[in-house]
Amino acid sequence: MIDIVVVLRAEDAVLDFLSVLTDPEAREVHVLCAGTAESVVLPAGSDRADRLAALARRERPVDEAAASPGSGPLAEAIGKAAAGRAARVWTHSPADNRGSRGLLGRDAAIAAGDLSVLHAVGYSPYLQVVSDLDRPLDRDLAAAKLRFVNRHCGHLLRADSAQHRIDTARIPATERFFAAGADERERLFALLASLGDDAASVVDPWEFATSAYEQERLDATTSWIAGWCTLDDGPLIEVGACEGALTARLTGKGFDVEATEPNAAFRARLAERVAGEARVHPDGLETLAAERRLPGAAYLLIEMLYYGQDLGLLDTLPADLVFVALEPAALATRLRPWLAASTGWEQVDETQLVFPAVESVCGGRAYLSKRGSIGVLLRRTAG
Repeated sequence: MIDIVVVLRAEDAVLDFLSVLTDPEAREVHVLCAGTAESVVLPAGSDRADRLAALARRERPVDEAAASPGSGPLAEAIGKAAAGRAARVWTHSPADNRGSRGLLGRDAAIAAGDLSVLHAVGYSPYLQVVSDLDRPLDRDLAAAKLRFVNRHCGHLLRADSAQHRIDTARIPATERFFAAGADERERLFALLASLGDDAASVVDPWEFATSAYEQERLDATTSWIAGWCTLDDGPLIEVGACEGALTARLTGKGFDVEATEPNAAFRARLAERVAGEARVHPDGLETLAAERRLPGAAYLLIEMLYYGQDLGLLDTLPADLVFVALEPAALATRLRPWLAASTGWEQVDETQLVFPAVESVCGGRAYLSKRGSIGVLLRRTAG
């Protein structure tokens, strides 16, 4: 049996897999540094100092372009390292909050094929992962990890890069690992990819269909909108409708809905779900504001103003009512300062749609805090 450690950069092998490198059996270990296309063979029986020295020689400057080469090249590299022998693969979590590591963890698991794979819990400040194997480091091993960081990774302690900066949270004193089947792995990856197109890699990545929290939020949002709009007012323009969880609730109450979703995968599922009940468009907020081609009784910006959009776009939306729902911190930092400075909008209602909760996700493999949602209704003013 050999161990194959697939990481983005050399320091990752020490930060998250030191217990593998220093296993008492001192098996042969292959460290594949995918981001730098380097492979390090740590011979069976070699001591800790030699193993760490070999990795220290592969320490490199910050490189924001470092990324997974994809499952194909990784499968070739893993196969070459295994060379037909029994092997176990260790790699990053697909839910690592550093996207470069998360993608590599997902790709490496796919590339491993039938080999056993264990993922390091890694860095995921918003998600607690239930581990299958925990290895607490003794004081000597913990000190060895710190010496490696201080001697060879000083540039990463000072780095501005969120992807590569090392701080206390990224130097675990207990290394935690878990195994994941294909569906669980893909769901973990999609869950942490919520700001990008990869979120659509699985159906219902945020588990709207099964989450008690999300069901409560969606039902409350539907009731809130229905309390202010009538069926005769005209169409509701739902921006970023995703797969139609809210759309279907609104059409079920008889509302005329124009649902927009720029992500092609989400849009296809949305169109299938609301076929014949709502019209579906590919536009994002920027296009809707610029072209003004979808006038309506109200625009619905529900849980979607988290991505740095220019809130000045609301000024050119072709509607006099805008429903906004956000978690409390985003409401305080994003919407309230903009609204206080705006001469074109006034707040006419504020409602607590759902309170914060802690909820299991991905079949209980992990859990996270759902931060609550507050609805704010804006009305255009004469100014």
